[in-house]
This record gives sequence, structure tokens and C-alpha cells, in this order.
Amino acid sequence: MMRVGLIPDEKGGTYRLAMLALSCLGLLIAALPVVIVVIMSFAGSNRPSFPPSSYSLRWYGDVLHMLTTADANGGQSVARALQTSLIVAFAVMVISAAVCVPLSYAMARGPARLRQTLEILFTLPLVFPLVMLGIAFLLMAEGMKLDLGLWRLIIPHVTLVLPFVMRNCQSAMAGIDPEVEEAARSLGAPPWRGFLDVVVPMMRPGILAGLIFALIISFNEFTITFFMYTIDVNTLPIWMYSRTVSSLDPSVLALSVFIILADSALIILTDKIVAGKASLF
Repeated sequence: MMRVGLIPDEKGGTYRLAMLALSCLGLLIAALPVVIVVIMSFAGSNRPSFPPSSYSLRWYGDVLHMLTTADANGGQSVARALQTSLIVAFAVMVISAAVCVPLSYAMARGPARLRQTLEILFTLPLVFPLVMLGIAFLLMAEGMKLDLGLWRLIIPHVTLVLPFVMRNCQSAMAGIDPEVEEAARSLGAPPWRGFLDVVVPMMRPGILAGLIFALIISFNEFTITFFMYTIDVNTLPIWMYSRTVSSLDPSVLALSVFIILADSALIILTDKIVAGKASLF
């Protein structure tokens, strides 16, 4: 028989009921915005309201039309913004991996004080408000008076994703015994070969998980990008925002569903990679 009391009992009864209620509440809060966006993407009216008065697939057709029209290479087009977002995201992935993989190795094999200091430094972008980081990068970019092109976005995005990539690489390094490298050196392998042929393959799940997180964060980043974008360097989140300033464009909701599906697939892939059930190479 279920026991009911004011204080939850971890052996059953009220404890389980309380945990179930809190879990359902957490899932509702997390999923509610996504559910509303998905429902509203099927609205048939030009001025969508919740709940929709009618349903249609017209906005998904509009998104596909915008991606495939003849003027899709225009400066303000969604295709151009999507291309910029992908280029920036993949560049951020490569640069963050090139920085974090060797640095996480050095931190794991170096002095504990150095490791703690670097961990604090890499945590700073997570502590500071994104608005403040955006203003700081904007001041630096305008102060240099250089035409940075896509690097206006790549550099801030790298700063933003480094903590996430570093954490995944550090977690992978924590499970690698130094004796594995010593065995490679005892067989005549130089230190750099031991790192590339032994350590990096063993770090693969953490590296891939960090790269996927970098891709998701960079692709969806809005706050810092809002300070750094220009007419010629415009990302997909900025384009979506521009279509909602004066009035809500329902096609933005349909486009959001595509992004949600892509992000969900990447998160599931990351989970399988970490669990050792999938691999990118």
C-alpha cells in the first residue's frame, strides 16, 4: 500500500510520487516551448495565434521555396545565411579541436596547479554574460579597423565553445592510463607518435562529442552574433530574428522545426558516441 506523508520516504510511496511529479514538471517546462513551436508551424493563418484556428503545410513549402529560389544567393537570403552559419560552425569545430586536444593532454599530464588554473580560465566564458562578451568582441573588432570577414564570428564562437570541447576532451583523457603511453615508448615510439597513434584514438569519443557540441552551439548562437554580424556576414539565427522584428513570419516557425530535428539528431548521435554505440569515423 502506498504511504502518504509530508516527508518523502526514499523506500517508496511519497518519495516515488514526488520524484515522478518533479520529473514530469521538468520535462513539461523543457518541452513546452518546442511543442508550441512545432504546433504553430502548422498554422494555416498569416497571423498565427495559439492555438491555431486552422492547419496547413504551406509554411514548410515556403521554407523550401526560399532555399531553392533563383535569388537564393542574395545577401539577405535564408540560403546565404544558412551557408554562413555552416561555414562558421565547421571552422569553429576544427579550431576548437586543434586547441583542446593537445591542451587537454598537456593539462592531464602536467602539474595539478597548472591544470586547475587553466580550468578556471576556460570556465570564464561560461560565467560572463553573453551580452558583455558580445560588446567586448565588438569593441575589439571595431578598434582594429580590419575587414575580418567571417572571422568576426569565428573568433567569438571559438571562445564560446572552448569550455564545452575542453570538458569532453578532459573527460576522455581522464580514462587513459599513462602506462599505455609508456608501453608505446618502450616499443620504440617517440612521444609524438605515442600521442597520435595511442592517445588520440582513445580520446575519439570525447573529441567527437565535443565537436558535435561545438557545431550545435555555434550554429544556434545568437547573442554574441547579434553584436558582430554585418550585412555581408549574416547567420541563420540573425536572419530568423530579422523576420520577427515587425511581425512574426510563420515560415520562421517551420524553419525552427527543421533546426530542432537536426539538433535532436546530433544530440542522439552524441549520446551513442559517448556510449560507444556509434562513430563518425
